[in-house]
Amino acid sequence: MKNIYNEIVKFSNGFSSLLDAIPNPDSVLRKSGSTYAGYRELLYDAHLWSCIQSRKSGTLSAQYEVIGNRSQFITEFFNSFDIHRLAEDILDSILFGFQPIEIYWENKGEYTLPYKAISKPQELFYIDIEGKLRYRPNGQAKGVKLPEMKFLDVRNKPSHSSPYGIALLSKCYWPIKFKNGGIRFWVNFMERYGMPLLIGKYSRGASKAESERLAEELAGMTEDSVIVAPNDIDISMEEPHRYSSVRLYSEMIKLSNSEVSKAILSQTLTTEVGNGSKAAAETHYKIRNEIIKSDMRLVESAINTLIGYIIKLNFGLADDTHFRYITEEENLDTKLERDLKIQRFGNINFSSEYWIKQYGYSREDVV
Repeated sequence: MKNIYNEIVKFSNGFSSLLDAIPNPDSVLRKSGSTYAGYRELLYDAHLWSCIQSRKSGTLSAQYEVIGNRSQFITEFFNSFDIHRLAEDILDSILFGFQPIEIYWENKGEYTLPYKAISKPQELFYIDIEGKLRYRPNGQAKGVKLPEMKFLDVRNKPSHSSPYGIALLSKCYWPIKFKNGGIRFWVNFMERYGMPLLIGKYSRGASKAESERLAEELAGMTEDSVIVAPNDIDISMEEPHRYSSVRLYSEMIKLSNSEVSKAILSQTLTTEVGNGSKAAAETHYKIRNEIIKSDMRLVESAINTLIGYIIKLNFGLADDTHFRYITEEENLDTKLERDLKIQRFGNINFSSEYWIKQYGYSREDVV
């Protein structure tokens, strides 16, 4: 049976089919004329960066374990490898849709092991009609196949219609662009209307030279705040009343930030202070926990691919060794089981302050 999607690609983009490449369906990249470099520029936005750090921290702060036949070997390797940095680079695929990570190998005694893993710019890669990642050296149109076990091909929720994955930065592109434009207009507004408007009045009989001198002296008052004028000249100061315009800019920036929070965190309560019920807060934190679990699975899958490479290179056959994060619920269950055993068999009664501190109870819950 013919691959219908490949036929659509060939029909819609002849050049891409000749070059064995699937065009990236990201509508923002196509319609705005931007590139992945444009996505990276968005990271300078303080609110976006805060949301990204908040989302990543949920995974990066979690404990992990290695299970399986070669668990001790892999754990010892991780102790000398920057696994935290690798996990952070893997999570970048959520922002850009996909993130190629190059693995650098070296011989350590009798073993061949990675000594670093570096994320690479998306512009240097594309996906061919077989769904495989290809490298485009020196900007060449025709890419080359990647060597085995040389790259981690990490993609965020790829599908047949979106083989490059889902890039959350595409959902933040226009809100941040509009916000930056609003801030620029707001600054111009403050420059024009933020300072008091000085009005100098002179009699009709004043000469042109006198009126020009008065204008110069008024302009200089922004620094000296002093003017010397004849008695018949009336000078007043008027404050602009344009609060509606200020609210307009403020609301637009607030809305843009809210849209960014939704795109990255799927909610807004953890990054924006506002009124909200306890039920709403609990719902939002539940959503955040579900997102963290999804991110954990993404990192686990990529690191387990790396573990598979290591075991295959050094031992020939893959086994059941794998990396996994320990979720907060598992930590809580383990801690509770431990405390109950200590209390039961050690004949130790914990104080109410201990239960409040360790398990998040309120003082009203503990008798």
